[in-house]
Amino acid sequence: MSNLSTVVKSIQDIMRQDSGVDGDAQRISQLTWLLFLKVFDALEEELELTRNEYTSPIPPSMRWRNWAADPEGITGDDLLDFVNTELFVTLKELPGDPERNPRGYVVRGVFEDAYNYMKSGHLLRQVINKLNGIDFNRQSERHLFNDLYEKLLKDLQAAGNAGEFYTPRAVTQFMVDMVNPRLGEVVLDPATGTGGFLVCAIEHLRRQVQNPEQEAVLQQSIRGVEKKQMPHMLCVTNLMLHGIEVPSQVRHDNTLVRPLRDYGQQDRVDVILTNPPFGGTEEPGIEQGFPSDLRTKETADLFLVLIKHILRQNGRAALVLPDGTLFGEGVKTRIKEQLLAECNLHTIVRLPNGVFAPYTGIKTNLLFFTKGQPTQQIWYYEHPYPPGVKNYNKTKPIRIEEFDAEKAWWGIEADGFAARVENERAWKVGIEQIKAANYNLDQKNPHVGEQVSHDPEQLLADHARLQAEAQSLRDQLKAILAQSLGGGR
Repeated sequence: MSNLSTVVKSIQDIMRQDSGVDGDAQRISQLTWLLFLKVFDALEEELELTRNEYTSPIPPSMRWRNWAADPEGITGDDLLDFVNTELFVTLKELPGDPERNPRGYVVRGVFEDAYNYMKSGHLLRQVINKLNGIDFNRQSERHLFNDLYEKLLKDLQAAGNAGEFYTPRAVTQFMVDMVNPRLGEVVLDPATGTGGFLVCAIEHLRRQVQNPEQEAVLQQSIRGVEKKQMPHMLCVTNLMLHGIEVPSQVRHDNTLVRPLRDYGQQDRVDVILTNPPFGGTEEPGIEQGFPSDLRTKETADLFLVLIKHILRQNGRAALVLPDGTLFGEGVKTRIKEQLLAECNLHTIVRLPNGVFAPYTGIKTNLLFFTKGQPTQQIWYYEHPYPPGVKNYNKTKPIRIEEFDAEKAWWGIEADGFAARVENERAWKVGIEQIKAANYNLDQKNPHVGEQVSHDPEQLLADHARLQAEAQSLRDQLKAILAQSLGGGR
């Protein structure tokens, strides 16, 4: 097959004719569970050749090769009835757990909240026959599919449903490169989304693999948790296409549900790479699993507390956070105070507007820290637009080459980043200055003048910051007046 993109486009065109599929999000969800089964079957073919007495966790009649592979096979109402009343029912109830039957556990987790939207068995057969034109046992087509896979994610993002779990590839690549996971370290994304960070980490680690034993270590090094069904399904498929045979350590769950006190030494990890959802709130009661002085319903804040907690000593983290976390007061201040006391927040890369467009235009930041030593100073690097670019968009996203300047400047953490120098984009702020600012991490670049933004979301964020600062001043004034009146008695 020469043009994989054309095949998938034709599949989506077929789905548009079906009365049960409404919008791009449902089309991609429908395509994803079909792709998963097709990919799973292709990988099983390899295992049957390389593993003696391999047994599939899926009953024979439910395997892709036995109900979908024949272009003249079951169709119409018979196909629809089989998918809805037999296939889905069976896969949702597969026996399996991560230890004794991890493949069955993975399949059941993928299908537990999946749904067949299509109402025409004839159109469904057409879609299946198109998919059968893709040979996932050919390395060249797997490579092509990786590119197509990212296009599917962008299509979903454009549909307005994936902003919270799609991070531009250039950003994930830069974060992984700078954190530099090493073979034998456990890598976690607690808000996995579709697996972008984990895929980058796999590619980074696989360059260190030189024998089957080291590959086995890599297979056990990747962990993740994703709350929503569709991104979880995309993630599992994505990891399988990138050589993770049994992605059973990527769970369909809400990381924040588990109370912090329940995490033991076996749950600690060496590296965390993530873009936690921001701007949202968790369901009531979730915050009760966190220390009383750090309780909040804001998702990004809870993730920051969790990440700090589950890192091992000397563990490293990189995460995406909005400006609001940097300048926020109240609980945010206490979270940042603890973070700086327990971790070395050595670098904040400040990204410009539009990196996450069309999801949000608010400025975001990349925070890099290591657990075990308190922060003495924070280096800031203000990432510029490339020449001639005033904003990013869907057709002109941020590119990995734009991070070359940061990479050249970065230096080595072990020597305290001694080689780093201040320039028009880079500056450092000591911990005493941060404390004096009440742990406000929104430290402006001293090498450039004040810049005026006309972006509506940025203006709202600036307004929120000013309101927070004004409220803080009012609270301080009230405290001074109360103290003064008390002293007068």
